[in-house]
Amino acid sequence: MRHLCRSRLGPGVGPAVYVSAVSLWEIAIKQSLGKLGEPEDLAERVRDSRFSPLPATAGHGVRAGRLPAHHRGPFDRLLVAQAQIEGMTLVTRDKYIPQYDVRVLPV
Repeated sequence: MRHLCRSRLGPGVGPAVYVSAVSLWEIAIKQSLGKLGEPEDLAERVRDSRFSPLPATAGHGVRAGRLPAHHRGPFDRLLVAQAQIEGMTLVTRDKYIPQYDVRVLPV
């Protein structure tokens, strides 16, 4: 994933690829519901991948709550809010995300 992100974003990209706590939260919930399997050591795998963690802040939450409901998923709206506030590109395959004012790297 790290290589894919860098190759798709092009030269001049900063050294970090971020993974949101929101994504890990969503994955953990899906695992607990039996919708996703392994890995159980998800946090360690993210750490070992050298992705930089992106915590969810109060500002992210407020922005997410004020976004139009193009997308029903609260996790996805929170990811959009994070990308908007932090000036980041959101890597996604979700077809609804580009309806928001956010840079998207489709995968």
